[in-house]
Amino acid sequence: MPVIFPRPVSVPRSVLDTVPIVEGSTARVALANTLDLAQRAGRLGYRRYWVPGHHGMPGVAGSATSVIIEADRLADRADQGPRSGGVLLPNHSSLVLAEQFGML
Repeated sequence: MPVIFPRPVSVPRSVLDTVPIVEGSTARVALANTLDLAQRAGRLGYRRYWVPGHHGMPGVAGSATSVIIEADRLADRADQGPRSGGVLLPNHSSLVLAEQFGML
């Protein structure tokens, strides 16, 4: 009896970008790299572009999630797909986050 395999399933792809600062580089270059990656991800059909808020981590320029998402939008880099951000509520005022993301 032949083995029947289910049809291949298309799994949506996403990018998780902490906006790393490469050794010997700067936060400005890290943000430029992030904008470039967002543009490429959009062209390649990635479903989401996630930017987590990691605070106090050396080598990470992506601690201001809402600012990075807005910079990406204004630069018109990821116009092919939605951007998303991850924010830990205990680190922020709920009202401030609601205002920031409501404005976005």
